[in-house]
Amino acid sequence: MADALRSLSDLRGLRTAPDLSETDAETLRQELLSQLQRCEWFTVGVMAASAEAAVAALRGLETALAWEALEFDPSGEALSSIDGPVFLKANQNTGRFLVRRETGLGEGLLITGHNPVDPEAEDTWGPLPLDLFAA
Repeated sequence: MADALRSLSDLRGLRTAPDLSETDAETLRQELLSQLQRCEWFTVGVMAASAEAAVAALRGLETALAWEALEFDPSGEALSSIDGPVFLKANQNTGRFLVRRETGLGEGLLITGHNPVDPEAEDTWGPLPLDLFAA
């Protein structure tokens, strides 16, 4: 991306996550971590080229943020049977995630913070690069 990203709000309206310099990635990570601290639980959307890439992005996020690993919802289609682009929806409140085939999406992470006690803390951030929290 030619212009430096100044804040999470610069991502609003993008169809896909931008390529970030290491400086921009660190700036966004720090701002996001500050916002996440205000929330009680999260939903995560992952737009990815494959089910494997989507689950890897979710697992990286869970590890980086010390979140309990979510379980695959058995009511969904088996991950091994899904070819091509997907959308993964993860919900900490239910403790589960689903993956569905989805074409025409961009690529990236969408994180929505929930806080019934402080609704002003609630927001959706992204699209963030799939590897924003990669080790």
